[in-house]
Amino acid sequence: MQTVEINGFEIDIFNQHQLEEGKKQGICPLCSHDRKPKNQKAQCASYDWERGLGTCHNCNKSFQLHTYKRKGSSEKVYVRPVGPPSDTEYPELLSDKVIEWFKTRGISSQTLTDLEVSEGPEWMPQTGKTENVIKFNYFMGDQLINIKYRDGRKNFKLFKGAEKVFYNINSIVGYEYCVIVEGEMDVLALHEAGITNAISVPNGATLNTNNLEYLDSCIDYFEDKEKIILAVDSDEAGQALQAELIRRLGSEVCYLASFEDCKDANEYLQKYGKTKLLERITNSRPVPLENVTTFKDIEDDITDFVRHGFKKGYQVGLSNFDRIFSTYTGQFITVTGIPSSGKSDFVDQMVVGYNANYGWKTAFASPENVPTYLHAHKLMRKTWQGMPSKEDIGTDKWNQVADHCNSNYFHIDMERYTLESVLKKGAELVKRKGIKCLVIDPFNKIRDVDCKTEDVNRYTMEYLTKIEVFAKKYDVLVFVVAHPTKMYKDKDGKIEEPTMYSIKGGGEWYDASYHGLLVHRDYENKTVKCKVLKVKFQNLGENQAEAHFKWEPKSGCFIPNESAIEDDEPMPWE
Repeated sequence: MQTVEINGFEIDIFNQHQLEEGKKQGICPLCSHDRKPKNQKAQCASYDWERGLGTCHNCNKSFQLHTYKRKGSSEKVYVRPVGPPSDTEYPELLSDKVIEWFKTRGISSQTLTDLEVSEGPEWMPQTGKTENVIKFNYFMGDQLINIKYRDGRKNFKLFKGAEKVFYNINSIVGYEYCVIVEGEMDVLALHEAGITNAISVPNGATLNTNNLEYLDSCIDYFEDKEKIILAVDSDEAGQALQAELIRRLGSEVCYLASFEDCKDANEYLQKYGKTKLLERITNSRPVPLENVTTFKDIEDDITDFVRHGFKKGYQVGLSNFDRIFSTYTGQFITVTGIPSSGKSDFVDQMVVGYNANYGWKTAFASPENVPTYLHAHKLMRKTWQGMPSKEDIGTDKWNQVADHCNSNYFHIDMERYTLESVLKKGAELVKRKGIKCLVIDPFNKIRDVDCKTEDVNRYTMEYLTKIEVFAKKYDVLVFVVAHPTKMYKDKDGKIEEPTMYSIKGGGEWYDASYHGLLVHRDYENKTVKCKVLKVKFQNLGENQAEAHFKWEPKSGCFIPNESAIEDDEPMPWE
């Protein structure tokens, strides 16, 4: 048997999983054997023999159909195929049957002529015999550099030992822009739509390889290009190819085109026609510049702001508190107060409120809220709006509330808490459970082990910066409960209310926090107040404003104490 080379890669093991050769669908070698016996033969995977890739719709993973030999590092000596010269009349080399087949794919005989597609016999390693094949001829200048062969079963191979170059590379000479696609049929489709300066990579996109040696061979062709449109497949391998092309060609000249619900350009042509295909290419968008936001990127947000003003912040459902404070996600709130003032309890009240109003789920990293079942019981009481009794266990209400708490509140329990481990677990909970809030309670029990500095201010800033990055990246609202280290008494011997500057590294806390809240208990009047120490944006609240509450023992809920409010005038933004 001849050495098998498909798409420019030398095959070590052809069809390594012994799948049904030539079939477009079949079992998945990664997950089918683990499924129930009745489902083990289910055709859950799609095979792309042209690219040597498979994709499973059950486990959502991709796999290689073949294994490939490692290329040597010695300088390659290329051979060139013997074929018709470039001035051959190619229509004469195509049978009526082949021409008719191309018509079913939306490709006219004129396009086949223009792209110099031919037909003839060729031995195919996949079938082990000579087949009548379509030949996609790769020219560079007037020289035939390579040929890709395709038989009727959609088996492919490149000419063994030939240099790999872009298909149709001659077409982009003299143009200020070009289009790169992932297959010869896509080049034909774009040509059909009037885009004659389209080229294709010779071997599609293959998982786990960024070896674009064909780009090295053709790099000079791109030096004068002001715009390079990438119109590759939308799957994992296609996106990896896109990323590498951007890296190699430069993001400043690359534009991205997509084909909506279609796999590629040829499928889009068949489904929507030439005009729509042309629009997909002409409407390509530039690659977003890293760490740069343009007007176009946020135009919708700007338009909404002009029409409606500031976006209303999220509220917890406590009438007096909602008048003085609200927030956005992607931010973090610092909550402080003297010990036993109700900081953690009030944060619990806030996240239960956000859950009731918006369905937000919360994760708690709370080393001091132990044992965990007692904290879970607090959340259950607030959700229950009362104290469940032993007679309630197993009732419909008990099961309903328990199921709700189980689905909406998650406790991060670790032997040793670090900021890195908490944020990593938080990211996992975003992806797997969809959390919208993360509570770090308290700050001093969850250390940042990566920060080696002894400078308190620098440590604090690095700590809070990591929290801010996490909040923005995952659009999560983070609560950081921080105990004050400085507590002073007034002339009457009462402990004065702490501020954000009372926290160790206080200046950094005030500067970095989006919002700051003080929870302070008035033991004499048996009330609790929440004071706004900072709001970053004026539309979200009022600095130094207060909301007063009575604490209800059975439910553990904070009940607005409206009588304690001296000034109940509407806020300026209301």
